[in-house]
Amino acid sequence: MRAAVLFSGGKDSSLAAILLSTWYEVELNTYLFSQDANIDAVRKAAGSLGFPHHIRQFREELLDETVDLIIRQGFPNNAIQLVHREAIRCLCKEYEVIADGTRFGDRVPLLTDDEIRSIGDRYGCSYIRPLIGFPKKEVERLVSRYLIIENGVTGEIENGDYETGIRRELVRRGLSPESFFPPAHQQSLVTGRKPNS
Repeated sequence: MRAAVLFSGGKDSSLAAILLSTWYEVELNTYLFSQDANIDAVRKAAGSLGFPHHIRQFREELLDETVDLIIRQGFPNNAIQLVHREAIRCLCKEYEVIADGTRFGDRVPLLTDDEIRSIGDRYGCSYIRPLIGFPKKEVERLVSRYLIIENGVTGEIENGDYETGIRRELVRRGLSPESFFPPAHQQSLVTGRKPNS
């Protein structure tokens, strides 16, 4: 059975894909706000994992809705949740199993149990989080065993995280992303898979 993994090119979604590949035919899915986004690094990350990779675009008005919500609320959490729910709903139209790299202790994006049940009831698909029982320390341990990664500050590292497109739109509107997002937030990008993994 196929499983769609929401893929940013980072370590969490990559590790989730590797774990799921034991039981499912994993397909990586990266969502963009614009097809003009440069995601060469994300494509390379997907290639290093060896799973099929699909590039998808959100509905056109979602970026404006997301940025408007951030500006209105003064922080990004609910907007990131909105984008994540949208990606999951879209994938439910094509896949019976959807997964992501959400791990234990994550705050955003993180769907509630009620939201997960609602997705299953409404769309008939299963949403799974293979890392939800793994605290950051264990994710790091597994990543060091299986993946080669590069770390960097969000907005500077070339990954497919939702935040990248949102930051670009804030700048386009003449606003500073640093006014809304935590400073020096670290992201990762997979640059390879270690041999025999």
